[in-house]
Order: sequence, then structure tokens, then C-alpha cells
Amino acid sequence: QVQLVESGGGLVQAGGSLRLSCAASGSIFSINAMAWYRQAPGKQREFFAAITSTGITDYGRAMEGRFTISRDNVRNTIYLQMNSLKPEDTAVYYCAAGPEIKRYGMEYWGKGTLVTVSS
Repeated sequence: QVQLVESGGGLVQAGGSLRLSCAASGSIFSINAMAWYRQAPGKQREFFAAITSTGITDYGRAMEGRFTISRDNVRNTIYLQMNSLKPEDTAVYYCAAGPEIKRYGMEYWGKGTLVTVSS
């Protein structure tokens, strides 16, 4: 069993920054890959970015240079640094984990954290 808890979401003005965190607990030896997904209002959830314990990354279509995914293996935590936020970034951001990067086959999921970007 793996538990994932996201944090760091909130309301921010366009152009501002946020850093999302996802902390894993439980049988963490079974998760080499952790990832971020997002679901905008009225849209389906989409893969955003993933990272392995060795730092290998995989980016989705919406991933841009103003976003950075990172991982702290000691704390079993991944981060998503979001800069120059735009209203279209408004979404629920979900954390997922599994033994390998599988864009739509991750085994464990958090409950999400809401990011709202005002214009």
C-alpha cells in the first residue's frame, strides 16, 4: 500500500508562482516513478510530468519550461515548481506513483490539490 498526499495548491494571480508537493508513505520501496497529472474544469485528466528515483523525466504535451518537476528520494517527495502562472493553468493537480513510468497506468493516486489562477 502506498499513500500519496498533495499540498501547495491555492489561489494565485496570473504571473505568480506556486510549488506543489506530493509526499509518499507506506510501501514506498515499490514506487520508482512518481508523476503529476492535472484536470482542468470541464476537461479530462491529462498526464503532465513524471520522474523516477534516478531523475529520469517524462513530459506531457502541456509541460513547459516555466514548470519544473523534481524529486527528493530521502523525503519520498516530488515537487512541481510552477512559475508565470496563467489562468489556463487552473486545475486540480493529482500525484500518482508506480513501479515505472506508465502515463495512464499508474497504480497509486492522491486526492489532488486545487490550483486557481486569477486573471
